[in-house]
Amino acid sequence: MTTQQVAARYYELAKQQKWMEILNELYAQDIVNKEPEHAAAMGIPTVTKGMDAIIAKGEARRKLIEAIHGQTCSEPVVGGKFFSVAMTRDVTFIGRPRVNLEEIGVFEVRDGKIVCEQFFY
Repeated sequence: MTTQQVAARYYELAKQQKWMEILNELYAQDIVNKEPEHAAAMGIPTVTKGMDAIIAKGEARRKLIEAIHGQTCSEPVVGGKFFSVAMTRDVTFIGRPRVNLEEIGVFEVRDGKIVCEQFFY
């Protein structure tokens, strides 16, 4: 798949909140996830490598969530081997007040698979 095709499929699945399908279908096994430096203060690793580690990280994060009230994902913007989306999440974490989260995700595509994702928030 081209970067445009990967981006379109990511958007299609994200609108349906099919996050595991995105991982299984679009991500390379050696995926690299990068979070901003300030994420470490929230207990989030700034770099995670490999599909198994990414899945484990997601499962750990989901255990902290009491309720997801809504999510959005913008249409992707594609440039070369990269695409980006803006995402929002209205969420209540266990024992904390409800918050609205906003972030930009930048994804690198190689050989039809996402090989790197980086989030800015």
